[in-house]
Amino acid sequence: MPGPRHLIEGVTYPSRERAAASFASGAWIPSTVGDALRATAREMPDRTAFISDERTLTLREFDESTDRLGAALLSIGLRQGDRAIFQLGTTVETAIALLGCFKVGVVPVCSLPQHRSVEIGQLTQQAGAKAYFVQSDFSINFDLVGFAKSMVEAYPSLKHLIVVRGAAAEGGYSLQSLIDSMPLSTARARLADVVVASEDVLSFQLSGGTTGMPKIIPRFHAEYLGHSSALMRHYRMDANSRVIWSLPLLHNAGQLYSLIPTVLRGVTTVLMPRVDVRQMLTLIERHHVTHALSIGPIAPQLLTYPDVDEHDLSSLQLFATMNRAEALETRLNVPCSNLFGITEGLLLGAPADAPAFARHHTQGWSGCPDDEIRLLAPGSEEVVEFGQPGELCIKGPSTLMGYFDNPQANADAFTSDGYYRTGDMMIEHIVDGITCYSFEGRLRDNVNRGGEKIGCEEVEAFVCRHPAVTDAKLVAMPDPHYGEKGCIYIIPRPGATAPDVRSLGRFLVEQGLAKYKCPERVETIDAFPVTRVGKLDKPAMRRWVAEKLLAEQASARGEQS
Repeated sequence: MPGPRHLIEGVTYPSRERAAASFASGAWIPSTVGDALRATAREMPDRTAFISDERTLTLREFDESTDRLGAALLSIGLRQGDRAIFQLGTTVETAIALLGCFKVGVVPVCSLPQHRSVEIGQLTQQAGAKAYFVQSDFSINFDLVGFAKSMVEAYPSLKHLIVVRGAAAEGGYSLQSLIDSMPLSTARARLADVVVASEDVLSFQLSGGTTGMPKIIPRFHAEYLGHSSALMRHYRMDANSRVIWSLPLLHNAGQLYSLIPTVLRGVTTVLMPRVDVRQMLTLIERHHVTHALSIGPIAPQLLTYPDVDEHDLSSLQLFATMNRAEALETRLNVPCSNLFGITEGLLLGAPADAPAFARHHTQGWSGCPDDEIRLLAPGSEEVVEFGQPGELCIKGPSTLMGYFDNPQANADAFTSDGYYRTGDMMIEHIVDGITCYSFEGRLRDNVNRGGEKIGCEEVEAFVCRHPAVTDAKLVAMPDPHYGEKGCIYIIPRPGATAPDVRSLGRFLVEQGLAKYKCPERVETIDAFPVTRVGKLDKPAMRRWVAEKLLAEQASARGEQS
């Protein structure tokens, strides 16, 4: 293969040996995302690509509109390798904006609409972004276009402001006007001179850490296509499948699960701009959706949604979720399985025909045979014994080669022989001869109670069995005797009252949980806090309970004096 055509300084590219091996095994696909769309659109031009409440887009329309957009981006001065901040929601226009960039080698920086000046400023500076795509109607409570204008004024590298789903801002463009300004014949003549290589950078994704600023993760055309293709094989998805997606389309998961399958195989994707469980089930029924995937808040909401039986979900072949697959399968009466994924490159899951233990009590296995997985004792390079928890360390065709322009993070991220340290704890299982992995928590996501380590994920799973609990998260709180004790934050089921410490403890012990693992404080909460990259913010919950304890101690001292 010819290798990357446009090298971006600060990106760690795969070695020639790694690239050759990945192409030879089929783990990488020797194409670009833009060329994959062109090929699929030629094969099935009238196939529906995307469905939303507002519009339906065929593959031909998708291919043509993205050709026109790509050429228009070149006409305003953008070039291959330029980076563009993306603050867009889950809409058809987001898919068009992404593919328009992919086709001409402009690299989206996959931010979130919830990001503000700290994140956007750092990402703009670190990525050297020249363009800024922003959605005008994402929120009625925040002027995202006005915010984007202020960022363009503050950062000289940002030369082009492109408003999506709205009129152009002063000095900028609207997405639709760019498309309308470029005749298709002119666009295709212009794009004939643009050569994007399969090993060029496709996009800049962001790390999902819960502390600090997100790090930038380069993803590449060939490996992203191959990664998504492996996911499709694993979940038994083909051109006749229909998927539904309601979380950020810019996320790694959204692109691998819903965008790239449409581009690569003609899968029809139903897009929802907001999480709405009733609407999701209605759309599954209306559009005969075959595959649904949940990360974040969807599974707990489904478990408490009272009208599941009103919906015909018989088209669903699989519902994949981060956890609680067993309870969800009972509730929905369709096959459900747990999953695990990180933007740094590994996807674990189990198909609908996998054994129940693999689907419900592990996160499954990788759909890419070339992925290498080790479980290491934390802080070492020693492989743990079978059945013991260890840090998940990975090496494979889609594994991160290095964070963008971040030597310090890269120095800490890999073992001496090149395995990426995920910071996630797993236990290995053999299920019908297949090696599966169960998620046991994160290295720093535990409670150290007098030297006894309590895994938060384990306790949370037990607490969620309580009939009054919708969801729960355990955090460490300071204790003068033990150093730390566990505080559980509980979202109660509608109309129910969260259990107190004593009744919860009795319930957990009856469930078989060791008594020392039982939470020693209960806090009721309406919704869990999230970071600005949309991840659960446990540090905030730890801070809240520590502040409450200090206030209670101060109040007690005041009463005594």
